[in-house]
Amino acid sequence: MAKILFVMSGARHLTLADGTEHPTGFWAEEFAAPYLAFTAAGHEVIVATPGGVVPTVDQASLAPEVNGGQDGTDAIAATLRSTEELRSPIALEGIDPARYAAVFYPGGHGPMEDLAADADSARVLAAAMDADMPVGLVCHGLAALLATGRPDGTSPFTGYQVTGFTKEEETLAGLADRVKWLLEDRLVALGVRFSAGEPWAPHVVVDRNVYTGQNPASSAPLAAELLKTLG
Repeated sequence: MAKILFVMSGARHLTLADGTEHPTGFWAEEFAAPYLAFTAAGHEVIVATPGGVVPTVDQASLAPEVNGGQDGTDAIAATLRSTEELRSPIALEGIDPARYAAVFYPGGHGPMEDLAADADSARVLAAAMDADMPVGLVCHGLAALLATGRPDGTSPFTGYQVTGFTKEEETLAGLADRVKWLLEDRLVALGVRFSAGEPWAPHVVVDRNVYTGQNPASSAPLAAELLKTLG
């Protein structure tokens, strides 16, 4: 079956506008739900991070209230504990995207700290787009698109319809007035067509080979859409 490259943040914090460090990392559900869907379908997942560092889970994403209760948290935590790929990621530098059938970017605020300006991630995304490869991104994972901006202000994603964590959701989460920039604003400035669904509700947008999900609740539906293409 197919090899799917999960590109994940290596950041442990998000630097806020006042210079303080907000603890973060990757959002547990946004890794666990797609990982389980892809591997259950027989696909192989390879995790890559900048420098090959072990990714850090955002502890807020393991709270029962964001996982439908303690049982939901326990199930996701068990997936993270049992996933060897999380403990031994490969370095994003030097990756050959042609070896993979698709690339996928989980969210959490971590990508705003590192992948938003990571040249190796941008190279992987540009190569995937050149090859018309399925590209999946969820929530703040779409911050990685910002690194693909060209000197003329365009991007391989310019003109594509996408969704991601919205300004409204960032406000409801309590960080909108504390972060250096808002993802929705920066994506619009990149030239994509941004689609915002209801806060916290599943919302998936598919435009040609680009598959995006708005928030954690969109993770499983996004994976299901990608599986239709991967077979």
